[in-house]
Amino acid sequence: MASEQALANTLKRRGLMFVLSSPSGAGKTTISRMLLEADADLKLSVSVTTRPPRPGEIDAVHYHFVDDAEFDRMVAEDDFYEWAHVFGHRYGTPKGHIRSGLKEGQDCLFDIDWQGTQQLIQKDKQDVVAVFILPPSIDELRRRLEARAQDSAEVIDARMDRARAEISHWDAYDYVVINDEVDTCFAKVREILHAERMKRRRQTGLIDFVRGMMG
Repeated sequence: MASEQALANTLKRRGLMFVLSSPSGAGKTTISRMLLEADADLKLSVSVTTRPPRPGEIDAVHYHFVDDAEFDRMVAEDDFYEWAHVFGHRYGTPKGHIRSGLKEGQDCLFDIDWQGTQQLIQKDKQDVVAVFILPPSIDELRRRLEARAQDSAEVIDARMDRARAEISHWDAYDYVVINDEVDTCFAKVREILHAERMKRRRQTGLIDFVRGMMG
């Protein structure tokens, strides 16, 4: 079994764009962090945003922070896979080296909403694997947002309205996982990632491997 897994890991394959979406507070950021810590072959797509940095955030690590004029330039030059307005600011995914990385077998993690996911699918459907994370209940979602103690009641109400809108698009995703317990949710999401990596159409090295077996 170990040798088979080692062989599978050495065969050339095409990378994938692994999307995690959820309403605010449902856990996608936590699951994303756990995936990145557990999997060296997965890299985070760093978004561009017009919002100011929060305490502790580092430019080009957490986000690429730009002003409105720079964001407008990037939109005009088609430098984004996707972009959207979120709570008064704009966020976008720069194309950069992602496409070339996919050819080399690099997997890229996207922590984006359903609008961004749809734009990614429209441009590179064959490379996108989209996972939506649901909270166990709408009441639990509000409790988690309130427990953060970061937002006013008005902001939480706005986040809840947006959460309901986000949840309504659950059926646009390849997979849906309920985050009732974070470790269990993480295990399920990681299983999805491993299975998608092994799909025949992504195992580009199989062609030469099988030809070699056939003589």
